[in-house]
Amino acid sequence: MLIEVFADFSCPWCFIGRRRLARALELRPQLSMRTVWQPFQLNPEIPSEGIGRRQYSLGKLGDFDRLVAMEQMLAESGGKDGIRFKFDLIERIPNTMAAHRLMRLAARTQHDDALADALFSAFFEKGKDIGNLVVLADLAAAAGMDRAAVLAFLQGREEADAVASIDALGHQSGIAGVPYFIFDRRYALAGAQEPVSFLPLFDALIATSDEMMASPA
Repeated sequence: MLIEVFADFSCPWCFIGRRRLARALELRPQLSMRTVWQPFQLNPEIPSEGIGRRQYSLGKLGDFDRLVAMEQMLAESGGKDGIRFKFDLIERIPNTMAAHRLMRLAARTQHDDALADALFSAFFEKGKDIGNLVVLADLAAAAGMDRAAVLAFLQGREEADAVASIDALGHQSGIAGVPYFIFDRRYALAGAQEPVSFLPLFDALIATSDEMMASPA
């Protein structure tokens, strides 16, 4: 079965949503799921070199103290899912186009799940700049990919049009925020929901699968 996850790697709620989805899947071990990561850029206007965290917060919120308060709340929520947010280590907010392009490359060899985890952790728990091509190549290598091939890929523009197209389709389809989960292209769930919120959808998928297997040929 297929789970499509629309997400951005600079989105803290997407990191939390990723962990909660994993916990939900553990509650339904009979489900065999393939996760496909779909791009959804929250800040496509950010330059390729990124933007300072304080400058970004002032532009978005008009108040750096408000950002700090939001981050404290996120740290509490993330801690329940084993995430150790280190917002104070983040110096720059990245443009995530390169990360999304890299995810499409990783999907060709099914390294995308491992890479997604690495991207989230690198940015939010270690303060690494995931808009930097060298950083991305290092993360890809740690996830099992060929570092030299990844760096050569990132220095071009391959998959950029596909990322832009899928991103635009997500917005046009009414996705207003991420994470956003689509299950077998039949059911959808928006937001970083608690694991229990996924279970009715999983059970519906299981029931449908059982009915199909029981139907006479």
